[in-house]
Order: sequence, then C-alpha cells, then structure tokens
Amino acid sequence: MKKSLHEHITSNPAVLFGKPVITNTRIGVDLILEKLVAGDSINDLLEAYPNITIADIAACISFVEKELRD
Repeated sequence: MKKSLHEHITSNPAVLFGKPVITNTRIGVDLILEKLVAGDSINDLLEAYPNITIADIAACISFVEKELRD
C-alpha cells in the first residue's frame, strides 16, 4: 500500500522550528531540495542519509509541488 504524503512529511513546532521534515527525522524538506538542486543524486542522498527512502525523497518533491499549486 502506498503511503500518503502526510505519512512521509510532518511539521512539529518542536522539530526544526516547525519546518516540514521527513517523518521521524530532523531532515528538512528544504535540505533535500537544496541537495538535489546542487546536483546530488538520489543515490547520494540515500548514502548520506541512510534513514530515508526513495519514497521520502519523492514526497519532498511532491510536497513542494503541492505547496506551489495551492
């Protein structure tokens, strides 16, 4: 079963000042996007942050796309 976006991305005022992060981490959506824009590959991110998944990275991209659309 495919997880919904809110299962991958959460915001909590006690974690990174409420910035959206990958669930159960302190890895911000903005950090993932910054790394992708800088040229890091998905494999680079998975190696650097072994607690995240490809689905988490895709959720970061989807989160921003949804925010821009709304």
